[in-house]
Amino acid sequence: MQIIPIASGKGGVGKSLLSANLAITLGQAGKKVVLADLDLGASNLHLAIGHNVKNSSIGTYLTEKTSFQSIIEPTEYENVSFIAGDSQIPGLTSLKAAQKAKLVRNFHNIDADFLILDLGAGTHQIILDMFLQSPQGILVTSPTVTATLDGYLFIKNCAFRLMYTTFKKGTPGRALLDSLKKDSDKMKTLYIPRLAEALRQVEPKSTELFLSRMKQFRPRLVMNMIDDPKDADRAQRIRNSCAQYLGIELEYLGLMYRDQLQDKALSSRLPVTVYKPHCVLSQAIQRIAEKVIAAEPREFDAEFTNEIDSAASFSQAEEEANEDYALKLSGIDDLVGSGQLSNGELIEMIKTQSYELTQLRKENLLLKSKLVKAAKMGFPL
Repeated sequence: MQIIPIASGKGGVGKSLLSANLAITLGQAGKKVVLADLDLGASNLHLAIGHNVKNSSIGTYLTEKTSFQSIIEPTEYENVSFIAGDSQIPGLTSLKAAQKAKLVRNFHNIDADFLILDLGAGTHQIILDMFLQSPQGILVTSPTVTATLDGYLFIKNCAFRLMYTTFKKGTPGRALLDSLKKDSDKMKTLYIPRLAEALRQVEPKSTELFLSRMKQFRPRLVMNMIDDPKDADRAQRIRNSCAQYLGIELEYLGLMYRDQLQDKALSSRLPVTVYKPHCVLSQAIQRIAEKVIAAEPREFDAEFTNEIDSAASFSQAEEEANEDYALKLSGIDDLVGSGQLSNGELIEMIKTQSYELTQLRKENLLLKSKLVKAAKMGFPL
């Protein structure tokens, strides 16, 4: 079985659109497919395929006594089964290490040709860990400047996550990484190939293992919402930055033109490949499916695991947010330094990021007030 995680650095770029329709198309090609909604906390993938979720879901499996097999539901589409997420269970977005391990173990035992994981947007650790269940995950982005940046940053976060899981706690390599992590200026200028050289000086064996895993890691890119053929140039910008700053060869899986039929198909609760199988968008997804079937499967080495470090306190979450912000700034440095951004695009990005930061501050204050109330009510944090 091949696991195909599908993720995006930014929401609203068509990640679930591709997940649902790719599953349907692979099923039509005779492949046995399981489609899982892992956008935990905002699960709505069932709407994209018109599936009526019963009582079984990932949420009920993790919180109640039910078998994993019982949450794999058949759909009306040939060869396609569905695992629902559950946005109605509080706290499901932050899985505990044991829950994540339990889920991953069952995923790997599924009887299918393809398991498609529709992940949430962003770079939360659970999303990175699920994306790294395969070295051939699919990143979906769009031609906007912010989506392009967030797509690159998603791959950069995956690379650093891959590094941290290779250099274990208490080793010289992890000590070096932890010291660099505290210096945001160094983190912004120290790119993966250069960082690997520094790590080789203190822990050569683990460094070679990390570099081997980086060669195994071949994420695939899909550029969605194309309006003009020139928009496809954005994909090359991400590829160039990944090669130059991360040492990662990003594979280009295909592009998808913006199509108003998708909105009509969604309102009809039908995948667009079923609603209009011969439209431009459906044909693009068909080509992507053909490439997925033809691709030679890749796997990480047998010893690779990506355990989740438990991080439940608000202070830890705040520290992670600061690190994400520093990493975002480093991503802008990468793209500007390589000439990938024009002055106009940089101005557009700054305006967008200012708005997003304002919204994040509001969300942060809201979450903090909820945590305070929860603590007063006696709930453990």
